[in-house]
Amino acid sequence: MVISEADTTKIVNSLRVRAKELLESGEVKVIIGYGEGYTKGKAVPVFITDPGKTDQLIFDARCVNNLSMYLKHAEIKAMGKVGIVAKGCDARAINVLILESQFKREDIFILGVVCEGVGDPIEEQCKSCVANTPPVYDELFGEPIENQGWNDETFAKIEELESMTQSELWNFWVKEFDRCIKCYACREACPMCTCTRCITDKNQPQWVPTSPHSDGNYHWNLTRAFHLVGRCVGCNSCERACPMDIPLSLVNWKLIKAVHDEYEFIAGMDAETAPPLATYTEGEETDFIK
Repeated sequence: MVISEADTTKIVNSLRVRAKELLESGEVKVIIGYGEGYTKGKAVPVFITDPGKTDQLIFDARCVNNLSMYLKHAEIKAMGKVGIVAKGCDARAINVLILESQFKREDIFILGVVCEGVGDPIEEQCKSCVANTPPVYDELFGEPIENQGWNDETFAKIEELESMTQSELWNFWVKEFDRCIKCYACREACPMCTCTRCITDKNQPQWVPTSPHSDGNYHWNLTRAFHLVGRCVGCNSCERACPMDIPLSLVNWKLIKAVHDEYEFIAGMDAETAPPLATYTEGEETDFIK
């Protein structure tokens, strides 16, 4: 199914009307959605508290940001109940955040939007989306469509890396991570980076070197990746935010693949199933613990 321009217009108009109703009734105090960017071809997050300004809302292929990352911020929580426009990957992230007690489900109103992919051209991860129809919402905008799902192309780049020798793989990542300037844009864009104080900001003891050199860059990027195991929804917000064009998605998708291969688990498909590495049951093998 292809969402037509007419359908997209209908979705946007319905979003604006419902957002206005929610604000006017006081059911929510703020709507987080997408608005026109400051440059042509871009969309930006908007935070609407005035019912008269809901005509700012848009939704189309430019809406690449994962808006769920704002829900973890104290400033947003302090405003009261939040309404949020959520495509599939945003909704999956919301499920993970609820599981991790970042907020309660009743504290947000999810305006779910059916999405066939974002970006121009369409982003790679969208071509095999497992949540074209958001897995959680209060109201859905657009007719539900069948999820495209993972296919032979989804992990093609990962398998290419897996075919490298250890030396080749090491050289590949040395070249990529050496470009890192430790700006932490990836952390700020990621909905799953929820620590009040990041490990990189701690200096007593200092776990991760702060300067942008090989050791510090490796420590930082791999530590962040491991903290996302079983939690990452593959939205690629980190890679889009990176000013140095480091292919961070290759690390994340490698771990997504590993978790699925081992546990048949995909993060964020519901708000009840905890990530495998966050649970323990009697009888699990522990021989790997030395």
